[in-house]
Amino acid sequence: MPKIALVLSGCGVQDGAEIHESVLCLLALQQAGAEVVCCAPDMEFTSVNHATGKPGEKRNVLVESARIARGRITDIAKVAAKDVDAAVLPGGFGAAKNLCTFAVDGANCKVNEPTAKLLRDLHAAGKPIGAACIAPALVAKIFGGDAHPELTIGNDAGTAKALESMGAKHKTATAAQAVVDRKNRIVTTPAYMCAKDAAEAWPGIEAMVKEVMAMVK
Repeated sequence: MPKIALVLSGCGVQDGAEIHESVLCLLALQQAGAEVVCCAPDMEFTSVNHATGKPGEKRNVLVESARIARGRITDIAKVAAKDVDAAVLPGGFGAAKNLCTFAVDGANCKVNEPTAKLLRDLHAAGKPIGAACIAPALVAKIFGGDAHPELTIGNDAGTAKALESMGAKHKTATAAQAVVDRKNRIVTTPAYMCAKDAAEAWPGIEAMVKEVMAMVK
């Protein structure tokens, strides 16, 4: 059974992993016969009150991600590329605030080092990576300088330009589509960058996961 790392960034669209996308990725992976290893960085962040949009208290990314994982969560620093066959990253602002600093620094962002290490090691081993919504931004930051991956975040021109300034090649796509970079073994889909609800996000996420799993097999 293929073992896939589901890289979470908290719990909630405004400050963590987008919950709908995370669950849809989990569903697609399990339907494809994968054993899912939920993981996240062990780090603090400032939460957002999702009812008011105002900043809240300090929380921990790993602890918040455990909510989605039903308690079965692993510190991403303890997940080695040799122990999994691929990684899938849902979106949500946590991908752009906790896994990297794209939400604040744009193309000059920095990537959380344990997350970057896992993705770099997977790529070096020829193992696939899938990313949804805004998560392709950190993939662009990690690999844009040398691998120049083809990615999508949908059709937002400003975000696409930022990804291209990091060395990625952006391809416009709808929520129902997945963009496959076979050379780099990277698959991306816009999800809530384009979708208005979970039903619209599902076809692209399912397609992304199917492509990732095909590369594993």
